Amino acid sequence: MKKFQEAKSLFESLEADADKFYNKANSAAGTRVRKGMQDLKNLAQAIRLEVQETKNKEAAKAKK
Repeated sequence: MKKFQEAKSLFESLEADADKFYNKANSAAGTRVRKGMQDLKNLAQAIRLEVQETKNKEAAKAKK
């Protein structure tokens, strides 16, 4: 759950830069948004793997 909260926090932190990029045409803010979204993608992948691993462990316990 810690990683999920981290992803939520990261997404929320990008809001100001997204506003600067889309509404004020600040290209540096766009760069920060792209980097943040890449970090978010990597974090989402880590969460997916963690969920799958936990699910597989529970399934293995149920079979025993």
